[in-house]
Amino acid sequence: MSLHVIVGAGPVGTATARLLADQGERVRVVTRRGTGPDHPAVERVAADATDAPALARLCTGATVLYNCAGVAYHRWPIDWPPLAAAFLEAARTSGSVLVAAGNLYGYGPVTGAMTEQHPLLATGTKGRVRARMWADALAAHKAGHLRTAEVRSSDYLGAGIQSLLTMAVLPKVLAGARARVPADLDAPHSWTYVGDVARTLVAVAADESAWGRAWHVPSTAPVSLRDITTRACALADAPPPRLSTMPAAVLWLGGLGNPMVRELRETQYQFRRPFVMDSSAATEAFGIAPTSLDASLKETIATWPAEGR
Repeated sequence: MSLHVIVGAGPVGTATARLLADQGERVRVVTRRGTGPDHPAVERVAADATDAPALARLCTGATVLYNCAGVAYHRWPIDWPPLAAAFLEAARTSGSVLVAAGNLYGYGPVTGAMTEQHPLLATGTKGRVRARMWADALAAHKAGHLRTAEVRSSDYLGAGIQSLLTMAVLPKVLAGARARVPADLDAPHSWTYVGDVARTLVAVAADESAWGRAWHVPSTAPVSLRDITTRACALADAPPPRLSTMPAAVLWLGGLGNPMVRELRETQYQFRRPFVMDSSAATEAFGIAPTSLDASLKETIATWPAEGR
C-alpha cells in the first residue's frame, strides 16, 4: 500500500482519489478547505498548495504527487506560476513522482490531429502559461532534480464538470430552450471522460518508462458540438436540440463586463475550427480503451445539468 498525494478535489482529482482508494492505496487529498471524496482510504487535508515546504511535508513518504489543481479561468497567469513552482519544489524535496493533469492549450491552433510530439507554440496567454509549466517541469526532470510526466486531455465529460457544453448548452437544450453557442456547431471536437483521465494518471505514475514526456488521455473519436448535443438529448429523452452559432462580435461584447466570457476570446479557435486529439499512444502503451461516449454523456447529464437548472 503506497501513499498518493492529490492536490485538487475537482472532477479529475476526485476521480483519481476514488480510483486509487478502490485499488487499496492510501490517498491524501489536499485542498484549501479540506474537501474531497468521502472514502475510508482518503485523508482530506486543508492546506495552501503554493506553500512548497508545507506541500513537501504532506508528500513525505508519498510515491506520487498528482497535480489535479484548478485555478479560476481568468487568473491563470497570476495563480498558476506560484502553484506550479511549489509542485516542482515539493516533488524535488520529497522525491515523489510528479504527474500533472494537463490540457491542450499549450499547442495553440494546430492543423490536423494533435499528438504529443506537436511543439507547444501557443501565443495566447493561457496557452503560454501551460507551455511554460511543462517546459519547467521537463527541464527539472532532464536535469535529474525530479521525475515527472504530464497527462493531457481535451474538454471533459463526466460528473461535476464545468465547461462550455455543461454551462452554456446542455442546461438550455435539455429544458427545451435554444442555446446560442460561440462555436462552429459542426466542427469535429475531441472529448475526454474524467474517469479515463484518472486511469491514465495512475497508469503513467506507475510506469517509470512513461516519465519524462506528455501523454494524451485515450478519448473517443471526435464528435461535433451539434452531434454530441443531439446524442445527449436523445439519452435524456429530451426533444432534439435547438442550437445556433453566436457571432464572435457578440462574444466580444459579452466579455466587456464578464471576465470569464472575456477569457473565451483567445481560445475561440478550439470551437470555431476542428479541435482533434490523437490519443493512440497512451492506448497502445497502457491498454486503456476510452469509455464510450454514451456512458460519459449519461454521467454528465445525471449530475451537472440537474444541479445547474
